[in-house]
Amino acid sequence: MNRETPCIEVVILGPLTQSFSYRSALPLPAPGCRLRVPFGRGERIAIAIGPCPCPQDILVKDVTSVLDCEPLLPRSLQALLAFGSHYYHHPLGAVWETALPARLCQGHPVPALTPTVWRLRSDTSPSEKGLGARQIDLLQRLREGRVASAGLDSSDRQRLRQFLADGWIEEAPPTFQTRESPLHLHSEQAGAVAAIRAASAFQPFLLDGVTGSGKTEVYLQAMEPLVLAGKQVLFLVPEIGLITQTEARCAARFGADRVAVYHSGQSDGERLRVWAQARQGSVSVLIGTRSAVFVPLLQPALLIVDEEHDPSYKQHSGWLYSARDLALRRAQLEELPIVLGSATPSLESLHNRQRGRYRDLRLRERASAKQLPQIEILPLRKKRLLAGLDPILLGACAETLASGQQALFFLNRRGFAPALLCRACGHVPHCRRCSAPLTWHRRQARLRCHHCGLEAPVPSQCPDCGASEITGIGMGTEGLEDFLRERFPDVPLLRIDRDEVHSAKQLAERLQEVLHTRPAILLGTQLLSKGHHFPDVSLVGIVDVDQGLYSADFRAPERLAQTVIQVAGRAGRGDTRGRVILQTHLPEHPLLLALQGGAYAPAASQLLRERQQAGLPPFRALALLQAEAQRAEPVYAFLRAAHACIGPELECSGPIPALLERRAGYHRAYLWLEGKSRSALHRALARAVDPLGKLPQSRRVRWSLDVDPQNF
Repeated sequence: MNRETPCIEVVILGPLTQSFSYRSALPLPAPGCRLRVPFGRGERIAIAIGPCPCPQDILVKDVTSVLDCEPLLPRSLQALLAFGSHYYHHPLGAVWETALPARLCQGHPVPALTPTVWRLRSDTSPSEKGLGARQIDLLQRLREGRVASAGLDSSDRQRLRQFLADGWIEEAPPTFQTRESPLHLHSEQAGAVAAIRAASAFQPFLLDGVTGSGKTEVYLQAMEPLVLAGKQVLFLVPEIGLITQTEARCAARFGADRVAVYHSGQSDGERLRVWAQARQGSVSVLIGTRSAVFVPLLQPALLIVDEEHDPSYKQHSGWLYSARDLALRRAQLEELPIVLGSATPSLESLHNRQRGRYRDLRLRERASAKQLPQIEILPLRKKRLLAGLDPILLGACAETLASGQQALFFLNRRGFAPALLCRACGHVPHCRRCSAPLTWHRRQARLRCHHCGLEAPVPSQCPDCGASEITGIGMGTEGLEDFLRERFPDVPLLRIDRDEVHSAKQLAERLQEVLHTRPAILLGTQLLSKGHHFPDVSLVGIVDVDQGLYSADFRAPERLAQTVIQVAGRAGRGDTRGRVILQTHLPEHPLLLALQGGAYAPAASQLLRERQQAGLPPFRALALLQAEAQRAEPVYAFLRAAHACIGPELECSGPIPALLERRAGYHRAYLWLEGKSRSALHRALARAVDPLGKLPQSRRVRWSLDVDPQNF
């Protein structure tokens, strides 16, 4: 081959760790363009990284075709993906594959979006001579103002295309005006809005506001001048279930045509359409979950990460990135202000605030001027319970319902009972693929594993001893629902968990039902705890939190404190003072006592001190090297070999069995890798990753590296 032939460096979309060189015609594709290249016996989609020297001693294949005439992502987002690949030690091609809509990864073109609103060009004077009646009518409407394509039939849209070809019309620039009137702000809200509006470059804000303090209104009023100026806002939420209410608030304020959503529940075609609209600039507010952090915006002006503490921002398979942390990096690369909002900020964010990295914005009072409810700790020792409920809590529920209000029961366990038990021999049916008992779902007459989805019929007799004395142990939401319906037969009961609600649409419908039903009993899991506004809930009963007090996961106490405060925050948001009752067998536990006043700060301060004393994040940097296989021996053989690859800069512990040691038929374990600083951690990991992939034992396991792990 001609040694002067230009070459381009590419990464193949997928988990390959190396880049490749191909010959390409001039001009070379710009970095960020997709290419179709020969690879192996077929062809693959690749991303251009940049020009590279042509190897002189090997044959270099030619690029088959260039799919894009311009980069898919701006330089700032390309830099974000390169950073994400480096920080999480994950192949760059797999990072691009995660960040792009699926259809782009398959080679589909970026859709050409047709403008939706038209106007007459100011430099033309169209003549009606020779036009038909319908054409004249459409032309007259254009003379009177703007015409939207959405309100036209196919014939009129064809006439618009002809007018465009004749040079008579052009796309009308968007007009912006607020629809719903902004709410009155109290002084702390007004100060927060002013601070965010005044920021014109990279500035992280931590909006630490108690439940019901009006954080969403702060977001909306901070966004308003940006939207009116034609700028764009990226608004991240942790779960699809929170998108509907956020979209409704933004659409009511700025108009539904200026708001779009982006999440994994959409079809591939819909995601690509929204992606292209945001990239083109026809979306003012983009609301999305994790993957929305990679969507390009034409004129980005502000990033918002709501419920920033939520572990759902962390990806749990493939590329193990944190969308919250990458949003911070994106804001820095694009020189934008970013707001991290929460009533229960993560300990990492509180630590960054203490160190001056985040600007502190606090909302200490509720927007309704109602006081936060205190948490009544209800000891359960030596008490006779009814379906796991103390009679005092049931009496409070009866009083609440009699006053026409709503009572909310929080129990973070689905099913009728967490397990079945043979009273004769003590046998508990377990999942044959996971090291966990099967949950009893009585209505479906099924045993179900909540980790891998395996199902089995409910046995009529014990498979070990043959006895028929089989009963459920513990209580789940289904069992508690049956008891509460029997106890309060004339009161509507609305259960909200993953067994009852299977989609964002169903969740939105159930939440609307909550707003229009009183008195009522609400019963649910985590779905009820995050950001929902229930003005008629005056009693919250937290049925069981004890399992989170002594977990082997060092983050469990933080999660418990956040959950308790978030659930308690559903009470007393309307005209009636809220009451929160927490049942526990450990009433003297220091964490529960710290939460008793209803505020998160005392518990968070206590947990931060404990983390510092134990040398745990955020005071030290942590990574997990995880491995799994269908047999335990290869897992531990790989991790023992990997232990030798880790440099002396890191404290390496393990192999350690995962908390759920066997899942979906795979044995799982990990190495705990701890560095005194983040830079020391990454230096050691960068040196170790390549040798790890070359270990003979690595071919017998699936392994991954989780930097800043959130779950164990």
